[in-house]
Amino acid sequence: MASEELLQTLGNKYSAEILEATDEPQSAQELSDELGIPIATCYRRIDELTEHDLLELHDNILSDDRRRIKIYRRNVDAVHVEFDEPLAVDIDERTEVANKLDEAWRTLSES
Repeated sequence: MASEELLQTLGNKYSAEILEATDEPQSAQELSDELGIPIATCYRRIDELTEHDLLELHDNILSDDRRRIKIYRRNVDAVHVEFDEPLAVDIDERTEVANKLDEAWRTLSES
């Protein structure tokens, strides 16, 4: 992935807020409500962030009214940008330990 494309995605309005808010798994509707983002814009940003592997589909749950709800969580802990020649964007991915702890917690909470 080109650093310029990644930087552009990160620079889009609401992208950083969505990444910050998805340390804990959330649905698009929850993000829209919590951050005050129009739902259509929220879905566009989620698609962009997912396309660049910054956000992942964490779960696909069934709501009380039997509708599927996608739950998202960020894939990254940090993003580092260097403006030297050439431009470089480095990603610190979520640790495997954090992913396993999240999965264990989700499994326990569903029981």
